[in-house]
Parts: sequence; C-alpha cells; structure tokens
Amino acid sequence: MARKKSSISADSKPASGAGARRIPMREFSRSLPMSLLRAREAVMRHFRPSLRDHGLTEQQWRILRALTSIDAIEVTELAHVAFLLGPSLSRILRDLEARHLIERKVVKADQRRVVVSISARGLRLIEAVAPSSEAIYAAITERYGARRLARLQEMLRALEGSLSERAGNEEDAEANAP
Repeated sequence: MARKKSSISADSKPASGAGARRIPMREFSRSLPMSLLRAREAVMRHFRPSLRDHGLTEQQWRILRALTSIDAIEVTELAHVAFLLGPSLSRILRDLEARHLIERKVVKADQRRVVVSISARGLRLIEAVAPSSEAIYAAITERYGARRLARLQEMLRALEGSLSERAGNEEDAEANAP
C-alpha cells in the first residue's frame, strides 16, 4: 500500500481558519516523545550503514551489545534490558543463534527458564564493529561537543529515573490501595 506523503514538517504550525483543529495540546512537533524519536533517528542514521555492512539490524546490535557486559542473562530480563518485546526478541534470538553469534541454554533447575550469552563468534563480530562504532561516536562528539553530549546523557538518565520512580510509586500506590 502506498503511503501518502505528508506536507507537515517538524516545525510547521497548523493553518488557522475554518478547517483548523483547536485541540488543547502542545504542537505535535513539540511533544517530548516526538522530539526523542527525531533525536534517536538523527543518531541512528549514522550507525545504520555500519551495522548493515556487518549484516546486523539495530535490534540485533542492541542484543549483542547487552550480552557483552554480562556472562549470561535470562531471556525475559534481556527483553527488558534491550527494550524489545518478547515475540520480536524470540525471532531475533533464533536468527542470532542460527548465525552462531549467541548461545542459549536451558536452566537445569527450571527447564522453563532459558539463559542467553554471547558466543566467541559474536564477540569477534563486536570487535569488528567496534572501531566503526567508536569512530561514529567520536564524530558525533566532535560535532555536538563532548560537554553537551555528557550533559545530554546525564539529563536523559535523570529524566528516565524521574519518570521511572514516579511510575514505580504509582504502581506501589495502586497495589496498596484498599
């Protein structure tokens, strides 16, 4: 199905007049989720060619990167860490296992639980991608500024923590409500 091109840019404002909608919300282009998505897209635009050159998708890379920092992890926890839905993760793990980039093992004490780890081949792939990835980071840092980038990452962690704490408190309050 062909997609209709939109004439709305990120900074455009709705036309005033009889056909304009009056909704009591901030402009779409100023919504926090859209700002974060646009920033993510701007960053990933630089990384995708390198990932493609190494035969990886963004999601596969996230999984492999997560697995480099741990010995093994349960699949449900990996979904949480890599921000992937279970069905997507299952498919991606199947593909990575077929390429011998990861290893899956059933937990002997509980046959329903599966742990995943990166394989030696997966580590070699990470090592092959790392120089390109670090060069991209260096270019982004040079363009945006090291201090600004560090501050941005600090602010994003603070935002996430603030919103996570609040969500956790709200969930606790709901659980404890009579």
